[in-house]
Amino acid sequence: MSKAQKVEPFADLETAPVLRKQRLFEAGQMKLLALHLISFAPKYGYDLIKEVGEIVGGGYCPSAGTIYPTLNYLEEQQFVQVALDDAERKQYRITALGLKHLEVEQASVEKILSRFDTRKQIQNNEQYLDIKRAMENLKASLKLKIQHSELSAEQIRVIAEQIDQAAVNIARL
Repeated sequence: MSKAQKVEPFADLETAPVLRKQRLFEAGQMKLLALHLISFAPKYGYDLIKEVGEIVGGGYCPSAGTIYPTLNYLEEQQFVQVALDDAERKQYRITALGLKHLEVEQASVEKILSRFDTRKQIQNNEQYLDIKRAMENLKASLKLKIQHSELSAEQIRVIAEQIDQAAVNIARL
């Protein structure tokens, strides 16, 4: 088949599978987590990088390019204030407005912490190694199938049904 005749897979957007890798943090979640951590004690940016990495687990370490814009946002919103230490390093302290914001968003903070706690359990607990391996196998087989096959709408529906059924079966255990 020539290039001119080549049909692009998933040209019909209604039947195209959505291949979006789930982001580790959705919009606003890093800001809430950083504010939550600062609420316990004043923090330097480096402290937040380490603590967020510990909470998330799995070898994740947020970059300075993630943390410092987050801190700048929190400062602009007046949720934190900056104090310079003797070495002229910025230390971030929560404000009354920041505490009030955390109080309003407490359910969201708990949801974030719970999700990462579950993630760490699966990654760090040897008894879950088989589950982690099986999930990685599922992801790999889906990627290979989608990359190397032109799936019909019916095949996509069947694959989705099988994954949904597996979820139901697991929930019933």
